[in-house]
Amino acid sequence: MSNGGIIGPVNDPVLADKITTFTASGTYTSPGLGPLQADYLVVAGGGGGGASAAGGGGAGGFRTSFPGGTKLTIPASPITVTVGAGGAGGCGAPGASTPGVAGTNSVFANSPSPITSTGGGGGSGETPNTNANGGSGGGANYVHGAGTGNSPPTSPPQGNSGGTATGGNPFTGGGGGGAAAVGTNSTPSQAGPGGSGSANSITGSSISYSGGGGGGAFAATFGSGGTGGGGRGGQLCTPQVAGSSGTPNTGGGGGGSGSSAPDADGGNGGSGIVIVKQYGAGPYSIAPGVWSLSEQYNFKKAGQWS
Repeated sequence: MSNGGIIGPVNDPVLADKITTFTASGTYTSPGLGPLQADYLVVAGGGGGGASAAGGGGAGGFRTSFPGGTKLTIPASPITVTVGAGGAGGCGAPGASTPGVAGTNSVFANSPSPITSTGGGGGSGETPNTNANGGSGGGANYVHGAGTGNSPPTSPPQGNSGGTATGGNPFTGGGGGGAAAVGTNSTPSQAGPGGSGSANSITGSSISYSGGGGGGAFAATFGSGGTGGGGRGGQLCTPQVAGSSGTPNTGGGGGGSGSSAPDADGGNGGSGIVIVKQYGAGPYSIAPGVWSLSEQYNFKKAGQWS
């Protein structure tokens, strides 16, 4: 190969991978190099925890192709990205405390293969819970049951079901389901911890996502949040009776509250996240060495030579 009269091996440019993280809804645009393959991580918003010895919120649905899954082919046209919000925690009210609100879906709308992760189910409170099912299910309280995870079904599953609750005094709530495990069932002395989330290293660092919220306890020990952003449950016997919120941009479920007091609300679910790792779409990596004059000219003209 001619290199302008310089003797030595000629280097070839190497395209780096492009990693794009969305913590809010937006648009993903390929660099315009034609269809390229990509891995994805799509995490939905977590469900809110219920109120009054309540169930923890279910984690937002967790779907990923990294590592080892089927990659997407990314077109040159822009792709809409939706990052789901966490659901609100239930409101405390004596005898009528409400369940948590389900989280909302996250979507990477790649055509013809869109990836949708379902929002986590809300944790149960004293009033009927019609939104307990979700990516992971919300935990039960002593009146109303737990939600089903992986709803609607995906393969591999996007989450797990919530934990059950004991039916008598002392009242305790079940943990919300997580991406890697079901929510833990409560006992008379312990509200259920949230199900653990899943670790993923698509960004190059291992981070856990989609942990379930811990159950709340009226006169017992609260449930801890699942790894991956789940909020801890509330407890009547401490000043902090409200459940804590799931961590933003992890899809963690909110913790259930321990009391029916008006200020003892369930924790909010954590918002979701979408990450895209597109191969061969990043800037050129230019190594030192011998380069042809034509390649130097082309890279300099494109603003990619330093």
